[in-house]
Amino acid sequence: MKLRLDTLATGIDVAGQRLAVRNPDCSTEHIDYDELVVGTGALPVRPPIDGLDELGPPDGVHMLHSMGDTFALTESLDRIQPRTAVLVGAGYVGLEMAEGLTARGLKVIQVEMLPEVLPTVDPELGALVRDELVRQAVEVHTHATVTHIHRTEAGLHVSGTDARGAALDWDVDVVLVVVGVRPDTDLLFRAGAMTGDRDAVVVDQAMSTGLPHVWAAGDCVVTHHRLLGATYLPLGTTAHKQGRVAGENAVGGSAEFAGSLGTQVVKVFDLVAARTGLREHEAVSFTPVSTTTTPDDHKAYYPGATPITIRVTGDAESGRLLGAQLLGSRGAEISKRVDTFATALFHEMTVTAMSRLDLSYAPPLGSPWDAVQMAAQAWVAEHHLAAERATLRRP
Repeated sequence: MKLRLDTLATGIDVAGQRLAVRNPDCSTEHIDYDELVVGTGALPVRPPIDGLDELGPPDGVHMLHSMGDTFALTESLDRIQPRTAVLVGAGYVGLEMAEGLTARGLKVIQVEMLPEVLPTVDPELGALVRDELVRQAVEVHTHATVTHIHRTEAGLHVSGTDARGAALDWDVDVVLVVVGVRPDTDLLFRAGAMTGDRDAVVVDQAMSTGLPHVWAAGDCVVTHHRLLGATYLPLGTTAHKQGRVAGENAVGGSAEFAGSLGTQVVKVFDLVAARTGLREHEAVSFTPVSTTTTPDDHKAYYPGATPITIRVTGDAESGRLLGAQLLGSRGAEISKRVDTFATALFHEMTVTAMSRLDLSYAPPLGSPWDAVQMAAQAWVAEHHLAAERATLRRP
């Protein structure tokens, strides 16, 4: 395997099966290929903040996306020795950065334009994450936007507005901007590939772009979602699976990407939040209903039991499991419990069928009915008739 590092792909000659590249010394050449796999990933979204384009890492202003971005941030932290930071965005990376900077002793101010932090879960669960941030001394502003950043003699001045339109102003040492990504599709688009949701490149389940001998995978392409169909869902786990399929097929295989469920998990200080499948507003092709419960992670008589907030979403007509959201303490095995829901979703189980799973039990670790099963049973109890009718219809 030959690695061509610091080399930029500038164009694809599909008919000639050649890749145009620019070398580290700025010379150009063409590389012939039999099969081409493109994994250009995504680019960070740049919000419309005055001053953002004029400032950068030397000023203490960072867009976070690549490994290079993290190296630049580390250099700034070592050089500036900051005491205060503004974080723009409260998604997965933004929350992880809030924890990391707080652990380094910084006062962190987090600004999110949406109604609640961690907007990939329902606001009620996001509010619990916000409570944990506040408990850890993070200053949180939701329904708020940053509008301007400029340098001062003392550091950086950040201004914005809150939900009521009132002015927000902070003097800080560093600013981190993490508000999402967009697919990096220029190379494939110029070669003639079709684009779909969020302008990501359209691929089939074999990861073929439709261009002869050209495959693509990862954050630059659409994702086949097992409940939604083609959508854009940039996740590392998805990219790994798609990349394996594309690589296998590029050398003569016949693999297919089985599809994603959007299973995600994040640690925020002492909490862990996770989700898989659909939330109610996403389940547009179903009749979704949800139930929220708080079972303990293990038997209450064994010391250390903690509650897990679990929201189960199912289809009122068929009883089919559609999604789950979980939030609990770091020791409550949130990531493995969301994986149980993900497995059930992958195999199109009903909510009722969750109770039939033969799950492990020991008093320090769980209950005879695991927390995921108690949450499923609560859903069935609330939406009993539809779920039972669906169970009777299944073979």
